[in-house]
Amino acid sequence: MKIALMDSGIGLLPAAAAVRRMRPDADLVLSSDPDGMPWGPHTPEEITELALAVARAAAAHEPDALIVGCNTATVHALPALRAALEPRIPVIGTVPAIKPAAVDGGKVAIWATPATTGSPYQRGLIQEFAGGAHVTEVPCPGLADAVEHDDADAVRRAVAAAAALTPPDVRALVLGCTHYELVEEQIRAALPRAEGQPELVFHGSAGAVAAQALRRIGAEADPAAAPTGGLTVLHSGRPGALTPAALAYAQGRVLAAAAVAH
Repeated sequence: MKIALMDSGIGLLPAAAAVRRMRPDADLVLSSDPDGMPWGPHTPEEITELALAVARAAAAHEPDALIVGCNTATVHALPALRAALEPRIPVIGTVPAIKPAAVDGGKVAIWATPATTGSPYQRGLIQEFAGGAHVTEVPCPGLADAVEHDDADAVRRAVAAAAALTPPDVRALVLGCTHYELVEEQIRAALPRAEGQPELVFHGSAGAVAAQALRRIGAEADPAAAPTGGLTVLHSGRPGALTPAALAYAQGRVLAAAAVAH
């Protein structure tokens, strides 16, 4: 079994680590685009072209499925990616976990990039899935870039700025960019709970996306499987290795340790 994941940078790490936990025997292909990143400032047409190039580089390794580990690429390029690769390779997009976060109503915050915050895409998800919740959209300028470059000071500043915009009594927080899952603990520390408040519940997309990829290929999670899965890393189509920035995060180290063991 081989699962490929794509993103402009290291936002694919949470989903890749989730696949590794669910199926230690799965081979992984991580395809990113250091030559073209960041994708956010590009036009939708340019994002689609960049995403197609990264996806085709992954597809050359004949995976059983491809996870688009990026909200921006999912918004702008998913139809084109599916048209290019399916049905030969199922393509699984990444959608912010607004539905599970809002299912119990109450106050919910969505942290996302400035481009996604307030976008018709996100507003549509809120309207469809969060009708019974009070939703606060929180823009997080610079956070994804800071995470991408493992810039601890910039991460701290961006998280503090977003925390200041987050109501103190929210009960759930949606991590609306895959990069944010890499710094969940820093975000949690910036949103302390008052005495008597229930713990803030975080909702990322990595686990759900990994599970969906397995379902699409008719496989089941088997965390006890032999840890025989290999790791292939592509940088703008070129063979490479996990970057120092990737290894700064727990998810990257999990992948690296499994690759060394294999």
